[in-house]
Amino acid sequence: MLPGWIIMRLYRSSFFLLMVALFAGLPGLSGAGVKYTNSPSLSKVVKGDIRDCAGNGTLQVPMIAWGGDIATVHANGDSRKTAKGSIFGGKGLDISLFREDNFAKQVQAYLSCKTPFLRGTMGMINMAGSVTENDPRTKMVVIYKLTDSAGGDALVVKGKIKKPSQLKGATIAVQRYGPHVDYLTTVLTSSGLSIKDVNIKWVEDLIELDDNSNSPAKAFREDSSIDAAFVIIPDALALTSGGGVGTGSEDSVKDAHILMSTKTADKVIMDVYAVRSDYLKANREKVEAFTHGLLIAGEKVKSLFANRGKPEFKKTITASAEMLLDSKSATEDTAAMYGDARHVGYSGNVEFFGKPELSRSFGTLTSQVQSAFVSLGLLSKKFPLNQAKWDYTRLAAGLSDTKGVVAPRFDKKAVTKLVTKKQQKGTLQEGELFSFEVYFQPNQNSFPADMYSKAFNKVMELTSIYGGALLTIEGHSDPSNYLRKKVKNSPREALNRIKQSARNLSHTRANALKESLINYANTKNVTLDPSQFAIIGHGIMQPNTPGCKYDGSGDISKSCYPKNKQEWENTRRVVFRLIQIEAEADVFQPL
Repeated sequence: MLPGWIIMRLYRSSFFLLMVALFAGLPGLSGAGVKYTNSPSLSKVVKGDIRDCAGNGTLQVPMIAWGGDIATVHANGDSRKTAKGSIFGGKGLDISLFREDNFAKQVQAYLSCKTPFLRGTMGMINMAGSVTENDPRTKMVVIYKLTDSAGGDALVVKGKIKKPSQLKGATIAVQRYGPHVDYLTTVLTSSGLSIKDVNIKWVEDLIELDDNSNSPAKAFREDSSIDAAFVIIPDALALTSGGGVGTGSEDSVKDAHILMSTKTADKVIMDVYAVRSDYLKANREKVEAFTHGLLIAGEKVKSLFANRGKPEFKKTITASAEMLLDSKSATEDTAAMYGDARHVGYSGNVEFFGKPELSRSFGTLTSQVQSAFVSLGLLSKKFPLNQAKWDYTRLAAGLSDTKGVVAPRFDKKAVTKLVTKKQQKGTLQEGELFSFEVYFQPNQNSFPADMYSKAFNKVMELTSIYGGALLTIEGHSDPSNYLRKKVKNSPREALNRIKQSARNLSHTRANALKESLINYANTKNVTLDPSQFAIIGHGIMQPNTPGCKYDGSGDISKSCYPKNKQEWENTRRVVFRLIQIEAEADVFQPL
């Protein structure tokens, strides 16, 4: 077997949990050389006596092998036991850190009060509700958001699937209780689909450790009935011949490709800490001090990574490598884990917990995840998940990133170059994840929010989930006047002027729509990243008239002339298109 730290590097998902031995008693379903299984509620799997948890002595705090937990290590003085002079030590805390990537064991330790904390993702935390919420003592209170996952997991599909909406009717392999359950449901919801629209085949393992392992990648490779699979990046690269299109040789699958990864869907998987209700009630000041210490440590670690030559960085990265990956020498891998995570800090916590109007806020996300888990049978019903409701004015003490400024994450010049190239080649639809249209009237140059709020809300939702994707706003104009002139054999120079005027006008309208969208978002306390948007003016050259054809010169023909009023009205439109650009490393620049 591979060393633990190598395994955790190759499969650096914070969900490597609920190992085979834990579920050996549950029935499995076999097929096509792969053993499939069921996915019952955790309440049928996790058992443990519940003990009171007032809390005295050393506080046991769990971590998982994830880049966000480097801040926890640093806060404790780069030590398992709280070091003198550390951030936690300065707050009077006495903490012992331990790593536990098996979430079921974490929940069992939580029930018995070996630790009052749970450390996991929002999906994991909500999944635990079937166990924790039956006793008032163990009800969970979420206290802190560490990170968003910004890479490391992917949706791999076979050749016929080009965008998420085409998953309808597909058979999808997913690890039960794994990192991709709410990733799957989020993608389906964004596409207007539900669990009933797909066929899920559950497998026991996330990765293949030996010939007896059953992972999504193995199912995708060996079972011809599998159309798609949620896998970790190393498996995704193997299945697609290095991230391109699978050739069928070695471990790849013919025509397989990555539809999207968490580099695009960068606000699907969120890592948090939760605490028992009875412990919080008895020790609120201590838990608040722990939370504030994590905020301070997050800023300190960010500074250390910006100055890697300093001895302080070496101390932190070495200690983190030992505690998170079981090897002091795994510093490069630990640093890579840090890069896989977006550390949200103070502003991210204020936004997540304090802005319920956001589509990826704590309350909204909880409701979405629980609804999906009920439909999957992972929860019997939804439950109220609580948050600590900290006084963030007080928690701002000693911090520098309290203004919540959003820095551009896309290179504007590279975006313009990429979009221009795609427009010239007619390949804007390649990599499309989602798209929809809005319409406007003749001579309309403004786009009031009261008329377009439904579309604006949809854009805000999609960009909040898929922050690593590019959103194009594409304007189209009515071709009727041009075609009338063309039929009458107007001079080519006059026709070209009409074309150019239409391109300019459609670009102006698309830009006006973008500005109205940003203003609308501001009224909702939502800050959009303007660098994520690309404005395109197609003019009259891409009519959506049914039966439209181009002539031998590549120009639109009279077949594109609207045949009725409805077709005429539909030609005046703006298309919102979300495009995956993961392969364009010079375009997307994650923070």
